[in-house]
Amino acid sequence: APAATKSKPVKNTFGSVWLIDNQTVMVPIKGTLEFDIQHRFGTINNGSKDLFGLFAPSNIRLGVNYAPVKNLFVGIGLTKERSQLDLNAKYSLLQQTTDNKMPVSLAYYGNVVIDTRNKSNFRYAVHRFSYFNQLILARKITNNFSVQVAPSFSWFNNVEAYVDDKGDIQKKMENGHLAISVLGRYKITEKSSIIAGYDQPLTQHTTNNPHPNICFGLETTTSSHAFQVFFGNYYGIVPQSNNVFNKNDFRDGQFVIGFNMTRLWNF
Repeated sequence: APAATKSKPVKNTFGSVWLIDNQTVMVPIKGTLEFDIQHRFGTINNGSKDLFGLFAPSNIRLGVNYAPVKNLFVGIGLTKERSQLDLNAKYSLLQQTTDNKMPVSLAYYGNVVIDTRNKSNFRYAVHRFSYFNQLILARKITNNFSVQVAPSFSWFNNVEAYVDDKGDIQKKMENGHLAISVLGRYKITEKSSIIAGYDQPLTQHTTNNPHPNICFGLETTTSSHAFQVFFGNYYGIVPQSNNVFNKNDFRDGQFVIGFNMTRLWNF
């Protein structure tokens, strides 16, 4: 009898570990070092006053990640908004195979974020911390078309509170927040793709409910680079900041122009 052929994992479900504001299911091979530059301009709805947000205060994140062992990617990042320092990890749990014995890919992504602003912003030191957990389920449907869906749970040790008429402190928001994200990529040439996504908050807060995010753009990739330019509602870059505190409403045209750049090296 012929020897059973080993199932092969599907390659290049997505072109980068990022797709606009979300992590994709991708984990680079062991020994990969990655450098990220992520930029979000201001909202475009002031028009020519600030050149559609290009001259408005912008948000930027610089990140470095490394794959020390197979299927694991760990990293650190710095984000301008609220001077946030993030420590993150992603682990590939399942990989879709070319023979469809495994029809999907599955990864876990999580982080710990420290708000490093002056201590006058916090009553207690633990209020600086927030956390994000996400399960990422993806499928490469055709050679050109991939989709993923990712439920997430964000947690902030500190959410804004207010004092009611009786003098009792009431939380404006829950500490924990559930959300779901859907992403897609369609390749139009060997190196270029149309990308799009939607993020929906699920948790209902007392007030200050965050707005959903609609985003779409273009991606170009090589073996060691990915570049994405897009429109979206998220300004925050750090995933829990976006999911819990997004104030930009797409119905009011509050879109920002953003770009992501990643560079890979293999050791």
